Amino acid sequence: MGMMVEGVWRDADTRISAGAFVRSETEFRNRVAADGSADFPAAAGRYHLYVAFACPWAHRTLVVRALKGLEDALPMSAVDPDNVAQGWAFTGAAGTTLDRANGCRFLHEVYKLARSDYTGRVTVPVLWDTQTRTIVNNESAEIIRMLNRELDAFATRTFPDLYPLELRTEIDPINDRVYRTVNNGVYRAGFATAQDKYDEAVTALFESFDWLENRLTTRRWLCGNRFTEADVRLWTTLVRFDAVYCGHFKCNLRRLADYPALWGYTRDVYALPGVAATVDMAQIKQHYYGSQVKVNPTRIVPQGPLLDLAAPHDRARLGPTPVSRA
Repeated sequence: MGMMVEGVWRDADTRISAGAFVRSETEFRNRVAADGSADFPAAAGRYHLYVAFACPWAHRTLVVRALKGLEDALPMSAVDPDNVAQGWAFTGAAGTTLDRANGCRFLHEVYKLARSDYTGRVTVPVLWDTQTRTIVNNESAEIIRMLNRELDAFATRTFPDLYPLELRTEIDPINDRVYRTVNNGVYRAGFATAQDKYDEAVTALFESFDWLENRLTTRRWLCGNRFTEADVRLWTTLVRFDAVYCGHFKCNLRRLADYPALWGYTRDVYALPGVAATVDMAQIKQHYYGSQVKVNPTRIVPQGPLLDLAAPHDRARLGPTPVSRA
């Protein structure tokens, strides 16, 4: 379950140290393997994915699940975007679901089913094993690698390997920089309580945006002609940037739309098979503006900006579109 803060439940996802935002480590780190090398064997329908459409970390798993066509093999439940009161809740409101695996009202109850003495943070995504009734993993970076290859036998689409051996020495440092300065960088800016920590985070963020803009001006994807997990991990932050991070988290030196390559790239990924259906901008805005009351005490959700993620782009001239075959 979450921790008690000021009389309400909060997701114990962060702490503040000398005014700097610090993200805690995830605790469930087991894996599913198709070759029998893990305690959790690959199987269709055995595992259940808990997500929030609002959350960029959970969004990674939804994108890979869609690209691979794993919707039938890996059922999912989606929490409400308002992470208040007792934390992530299953309400069945529009765009969400009830808990289809355990019938819980709150996600912290799922964590308690896995470990009765659990007192850590309660986050999405969660990969749940319905057979042993426990959490396999709650680290998004590891879950997307499992979805990338371990459930291939049950996928309805053939999609290129997102973590190919020959590109790992390029993917890993990109992931590291993007995580530190972009994925987590927007939170370091938004949750900072000291001016110097905010300034440091925003400076690093836009230095990386400049680097990414330069890289994507001549490359279709981060690793050239190959769409990889690095693209998935970057994209879930980019698609939220102008709607949330630019204003709500004060990451406002420039908008994403001010970067021609990055903005075109964001629309390019959005157009891949199944990806658009994983984006619920209303839930994204409701979660950030409505739940993070220390950043936005009024909880007023802005009407804008007006974003056309489906607008045409010309990025096909830079390289091939990954082929997803049913």
